[in-house]
Amino acid sequence: MPSKTVIVASAVGLHARPATLISQAAAAFDDDIELSVEGGDAVDAASTLMIMTLGAAKGTVVTVTSDNADAVELIAGMIETDLDA
Repeated sequence: MPSKTVIVASAVGLHARPATLISQAAAAFDDDIELSVEGGDAVDAASTLMIMTLGAAKGTVVTVTSDNADAVELIAGMIETDLDA
């Protein structure tokens, strides 16, 4: 299963705005996409609330996993972009 590990770039982490943008992008795929932080359970990337439960602040390492490599690349790219800019 393809996965990619990236670092959260948004200044205040994966709070409401970045989580919403990521979940909307993830929901556009038919495949399941999961996000996880070290030591934590994987969450559904298509859920804004579940993304926010990760508690991922700027600089947090997040792993994106899915059967769809394109989805992994898109979501990982969003996480490593400052979505608050």
